[in-house]
This record gives sequence, C-alpha cells and structure tokens, in this order.
Amino acid sequence: MGQYVFKLPDVGEGTAEAEIVAWHVRVGETIKEDAPLVDVMTDKATVEMTSPVAGKVMQINGEPGDMAAVGSAIAVFETEAEAEAAPKPEPLAPVPSGGVEPPQPKPRIKVPAGAMPSGAAPKPQPAAQSLARRETSAPAVKEWGQAQASPAVRARAQKLGVDLAAVRGSGPDGRITHDDLDSMLVPSAGARRVSALAERGGIEPVKVIGLRRKIAEKMAEAKRRIPHFAYVEECDLTELEELRAHLNATKRNDQPKLTLLPFLMRALVLALPDFPQINARFDDEQGVVYRHEAVDIGIATQTENGLVVPVVRHAEARDVWGCAGEVSRLAASVRANSASKDELSGSTITITSLGALGGIVTTPVINHPEVAIIGVNKLVERPMVKNGQIVVRKMMNLSSSFDHRVVDGYAAAAFIQRVKGMLEHPAALFIER
Repeated sequence: MGQYVFKLPDVGEGTAEAEIVAWHVRVGETIKEDAPLVDVMTDKATVEMTSPVAGKVMQINGEPGDMAAVGSAIAVFETEAEAEAAPKPEPLAPVPSGGVEPPQPKPRIKVPAGAMPSGAAPKPQPAAQSLARRETSAPAVKEWGQAQASPAVRARAQKLGVDLAAVRGSGPDGRITHDDLDSMLVPSAGARRVSALAERGGIEPVKVIGLRRKIAEKMAEAKRRIPHFAYVEECDLTELEELRAHLNATKRNDQPKLTLLPFLMRALVLALPDFPQINARFDDEQGVVYRHEAVDIGIATQTENGLVVPVVRHAEARDVWGCAGEVSRLAASVRANSASKDELSGSTITITSLGALGGIVTTPVINHPEVAIIGVNKLVERPMVKNGQIVVRKMMNLSSSFDHRVVDGYAAAAFIQRVKGMLEHPAALFIER
C-alpha cells in the first residue's frame, strides 16, 4: 500500500488560488478513479474535479469557503501505488518555489471551465436544531461529502433544509437528483402536523461561499465605486402588447415566443447611437471611458444558485425574433450551468427584470464596469387620462440607474424618454433610420 497526495492544479488562466466550494467525499471513504472529488471556484468558474486515482481517502484539507493555493495539498489517498510522502496536516500552504514536484495524474474537470459558479455549500442543518449542537458537530465538509450530488442539487438541498445523507439517490452510482429531492418533500401519510403558532428558536448559520460570495463582492464593489443615480419613468405599453400578442399568434413554428424583453432590446439598440456615453464601460483606475459601437446587452438572469448575467452579443444586428431566440438559449445555458466564459462577460449595458414580481419601482445596481442598467417593473392595467377621457391602459415603469461620473442627469432622462417613445409607438422599432 502507498499514499498519493492530490495537489490543487491550475484550473485555467494561470489562477493562483481557488475557493473550495463542496467536497464529494469524506475521510475513510473509498473512491474510484474519475469519481467526483471536489468542487472549486476561481474568479470566473466553478469546476468539479474528479479523483485521478482509486483508493481510500485518508486526509482532506480545507472546508467549503477556504481558499487553496495552486500546488497545495488538499487530499491524501491510500492506494495500491508506490508510496508518496504525505504532507503534515497544515493544509493549503503554497508549494515552495523551486521545489521538485512528483508527477501527478491529471485531474478530470467535468464542468466547462467557463461556467458560472454553482454556489454549492456545506451540508444544511434543520432549522429547529439548536446552535449549541451545531457548534459541537463535526466539520461540515466531511459530513456533506457523504452524498453524491451535483452542485446544483446541493445548493437546492441547502435552501430546502434537506439532509442529503438521508436521501437515497436514484442516479448513476447512487447520485442524488432533483427528482430525489422532490420525493423527500412529499409528506408521508399520517405525518403529524406542527402547529403554525408554535415557538421556534433555531438559528441557522449559512456560510457565504461560492457564487453567493462572488455576488456579494461584486455588488459591494459596484456600490462602493459607482455613484448611482436613478431615473424612473412610466410607459404606456397598450399598443406594444397588442402587437406582441398578434406576432405571437401569427408566428412560424420555428420562431420563439416574444416577450417584452426583445422589444426593449430593440429600443435600446436604436436609441444608444445618440447616447454613446451610455453604451460604455468605465475603467476608473485608468480614467478611461470605452464607448462601444457594438451593443452587447447583459440579461440579468435568476438561476437556482444565484444571479448571473449572460450576454446577447451584437444585439444591433438582431431583430426581435433573433433577440428572443438568443435570450432563450442563454437562459437555458446558464440554468444548466453550461455557459461559456465569453457568454458571461463583456456586456456594455444590462437589462434586469423581476417579471410579475417587478414591483412599482426598483433601484438596480449597475453591473460594474458598465455605466447604466435598465430595470423593468411589472406591467399593470391602470386608469389613465387620454384625450380628456379616463381609460384603462397597460402601464409599466422603467427604473434605471446610471453612473453619475460618466452620465449626466439630462442625458439619462433624454435617453429613457427616447426609449419610452419607441415602446409607446412600436412601429418606430421597425423603421430603419
């Protein structure tokens, strides 16, 4: 018998370190070669690395949320291979420069390197469990690694408070699927109901790691660096909604269903050439504003694991059908955690929408280093005065934020008014200027 030391490899683009997101194994467990081992996240991606050897897990270094340097030992296996010196249990120290590294089998990466972080997290604890008991329990990384499940399933289980160790997996090699979680949520016959008036005193500590940590850092940076100002305007979309319904009723089978979003994208494309300071990215460290001719629109998309922003490239070259099809494709890609790095970066302006939950007014946070974000609020019928008469119209507010270092208030107002005019007179969206 021998020992094999697994050291964190460079997962791409010269990364110096990566965050441990979730373990798929625990100490004492025997693992097969190519079986899921650990999820790690860099600045751009979450990857699931598989075991390069078969053997018994003797040591795991690092818990979810810890940063591991490339080249540091994160796991030790007992194998049939020739012995290799095992490190002392002071994990995650960088390998000394100039040292000679023993050859290692290349770990397999099952998630595309450009995919957005999965947001997997440590094993959840039931809400009613006392804090004292949790504080004396074994490290979450070891217990959480018992179950075989994808990062998305782990994240969902955490939100639902489901202990994956108690779930019987129906997938390959006992891997837990979303269907298995669904079956756990169905109450058993005759289950005793707890009164809604019962006192509850549980506290659930949730470590901010993975995608949630990245979102927190990005939002804090944007608010810290960008002096936001908001501009809100209401739009009468009665005629646009009639046109949208007609186009959907008469569309070809190979055409996607149209939502409001493609029309708003088209309005932005037509308005931005007259407001080049808005279709821009601001490098505030160099003091340079990069004005873009291409309109690459970020679409803020809520996924099971958090908010991501896929990018519709060259929206200026797409009609409403083309925009709708690309938005649908990107949404499916990010929700399947298969979007590439290019699909998730480089937007010049962003649209954010909460759909039916959009409320009356929002104050969206700019997607740094962009200088503007357009927020879509919910569409509602309201009584309005039109030609001296009170009529029912379909109204929606646009709540937008701008970087006041680059965009003046007058320019922002004029831009939104231009967009409003085209949405309220939708024929303008199809006229070449």
